[in-house]
Amino acid sequence: MTSNAVLFGELLRHFRESARFTQEALAREIHCDRSYVARVEAGARVPQHAFAKSCDEVLLTGGALERVWGRVDWYQQVEHPDWFRRRAEMDEEAVALWEYQERVVPGLLQTEDYARALFSRLVSGEELEERVRARMSRQQRFLAEGGPLYMAVLDESCLRNAVASPAVMRDQCAHLLYVGRRPNIRIQLAPSGLFGLARPSGSMSLIRLPDGHQWVYSEALDWAHFDDDPTVYRQHMQTYDVLRADAPSAPQSAALISDVMEGYEQHEQARARSGHLDQEQPQRRQRRQLPRSRPRVRPRRPRA
Repeated sequence: MTSNAVLFGELLRHFRESARFTQEALAREIHCDRSYVARVEAGARVPQHAFAKSCDEVLLTGGALERVWGRVDWYQQVEHPDWFRRRAEMDEEAVALWEYQERVVPGLLQTEDYARALFSRLVSGEELEERVRARMSRQQRFLAEGGPLYMAVLDESCLRNAVASPAVMRDQCAHLLYVGRRPNIRIQLAPSGLFGLARPSGSMSLIRLPDGHQWVYSEALDWAHFDDDPTVYRQHMQTYDVLRADAPSAPQSAALISDVMEGYEQHEQARARSGHLDQEQPQRRQRRQLPRSRPRVRPRRPRA
């Protein structure tokens, strides 16, 4: 049976070829690698929502790819770790989610490369890929049209803690700016140098289910804690509301995230220039040494 990823890839290839684009030309227009386009068309990689929307805009499909992306169940056989399975089930039915996160970008906002870099510290091989797929699967419902309300306040440490490379961090910042423009998602940044912010004591999520049941969720490396005590929920929600009110607004936060992204872009460019110079210096030394390696032959002067 043909998988959803393969069908999406065939549809993308049809629109690309109809628009007379090569894989390389399409990748250049949407700012990604040609290999990424090739893997999506082959059904070997699940595309992100931003990728589908960008392809629609370049190929003039009338939004067909984005609509298909939102209706496809990309992760039918995903397995979450036992300790996290209950939270994943809540994400599948939550009507609203408020989140505060420290140190790392929350899973619902991570790019695939960022998530892979985090998980690679713990596991490898097929288990690594399975965890990445599981994490990406949680995002689909929130990024689809009409997704549930999602409010996120990120401590500045989420963007300052370097993960993998400047390029990965730059793309992660760009992803935050992109998803933060969706009607159901708002992202605010809590700057480390802003005095007076009453921050929660740690990362947490406030979850509201369709039946009105409300949960406080927190986690560590390999355990999760749930609390549905109404008093505890009200206390955490009050702390969260005060934090959101005192933190920079979503548009102001977007400007701050853009500044951080620009810093990673400059860092990446500096690394690229440095690598180019590192390659150039041996070549220059070699060119200077080449004439010395040849035997010197003095021209004979004609006799009078």
